[in-house]
Amino acid sequence: MSAVGDPTGFMAHGRELPRRRPVPVRLRDWREVYEPFDEGSVRTQASRCMDCGIPFCHDGCPLGNLVPEWNDLTYRDDWHGASERLHATNNFPEVTGRLCPAPCEAACVLGISQDPVAIERIELEIAERAWAEGWVVPHSARARASTRVAVVGSGPAGLACAQQLARAGHAVTVYERAERPGGLLRYGIPEFKMEKRVLDRRLDQLRAEGVELVCSTSVGAWRDGGDAAARASAPERAAAARASAPDVRVVPARQLLEDHDALVLATGAAVPRDLAVPGRELAGVHFALEYLKPANLVQEGALGASPVDARGKHVVIVGGGDTGADCLGTAHRQGAASVVQLEILPEPPRERGAEHPWPLWPVILRTSAAHEEGGARRWSVTPTELLGDGTGAVAALRCQEVLLVEDGGRTVFEPVPGSELELPCDLVLLAMGFVGPEPHGAVGELGLELTARATVAVGPDWSTGVEGVFACGDAARGQSLVVWAIAEGRSAAASVDRWLTGASDLPAPIAPGQAAMR
Repeated sequence: MSAVGDPTGFMAHGRELPRRRPVPVRLRDWREVYEPFDEGSVRTQASRCMDCGIPFCHDGCPLGNLVPEWNDLTYRDDWHGASERLHATNNFPEVTGRLCPAPCEAACVLGISQDPVAIERIELEIAERAWAEGWVVPHSARARASTRVAVVGSGPAGLACAQQLARAGHAVTVYERAERPGGLLRYGIPEFKMEKRVLDRRLDQLRAEGVELVCSTSVGAWRDGGDAAARASAPERAAAARASAPDVRVVPARQLLEDHDALVLATGAAVPRDLAVPGRELAGVHFALEYLKPANLVQEGALGASPVDARGKHVVIVGGGDTGADCLGTAHRQGAASVVQLEILPEPPRERGAEHPWPLWPVILRTSAAHEEGGARRWSVTPTELLGDGTGAVAALRCQEVLLVEDGGRTVFEPVPGSELELPCDLVLLAMGFVGPEPHGAVGELGLELTARATVAVGPDWSTGVEGVFACGDAARGQSLVVWAIAEGRSAAASVDRWLTGASDLPAPIAPGQAAMR
């Protein structure tokens, strides 16, 4: 007997996704870009999930999501059952269904010969159906323990960790330095990718389960002098200040540790990669989050106007990843005169190459909704200098084409002679990724050991070298995906629960340092 409802569905139906709203329409607002997907289409897409025997999507997803199970339940019109299986492994499927790049789809067995199952979209539709039907309710602990846990950081790792620990009976308080909880989910992700009502309703569930959310509170003071302060540049210090609420208060990390039985650092990899070229100090040059956060504050009504606005400006975005695309879509909606996005890597192929065979994550050209809306993309280009207008403001970016070569196992970018070019601009956004957690604050105060990649060093149980202090998410892993952050938060919660009580029934989908299939 087949393990799926329609064992031939993948032969009868092709991959289909909902349409995006027309570009001229969606650029007039900040709503999400996709049109509704009717129930029949969702069930048809779920029917494409094969009776593949060994579902590699389980390995592609660090959460170990039970993809074939909830696909089959969706096809059979058992939406409640699908929601139960989905939430069994994922605290926030409505988030991953919008923001995850879907490594599960890259590992889908059907993807060997056809387009993979639309796993991410089905996940989102199940989650939204669950919310619409009222199936997402608080799951409070049957009994409360006397143990108290502080979680620093309210991004996906911190929130997942907090929810798991609260459901295990611990008293959990989450500390966030920004105005409202959510971390990058609130202030880094634009409204057109995820409307913040999606985040707020999940936060209400956490509160109902007993999680206390304390905002405008930074844990660990920035101490001038010493190694931690020396590692942070002036732009990094300014970026950290802007990430905090205007009325932020500082709580010493050691005081927090004294007041709680365990402390979990889920602060993310918040140090942005800087651009070390002449002219970096010019006005009009900003890290991506210095641009995205106020834009999000405007949309939630907390700020009248953004101090960094692209309206009427010629914008250059340095960095071709997701954050760069978020800046691109934001600039379009603010009314930029022009936008150019630069990437140092060469343009990837449109199809999976032999160097990235199935089921590995393929390096292919990915075009987001923001790219569809306009702007130019330039590949194999690196900035060399920022030019001023004579008044201290940026007026142009000078750059040069580069050639990627392998030199003794190292990747090297060699300048192409005679390829220099100059791009007029009055706003430059640096979206080149993040290099690790901030070395000041709790990390510096507690004297935590860092790895060679400048992340917080953790043992096999997510513990740091300080008794009772744990770390997870990008703070321990380095810059990564939302699905890995949730997986690390869940896994760290199991270790904290075990450390506090001697045993734990909480799931731990991954181990520290576990890498994606490659």
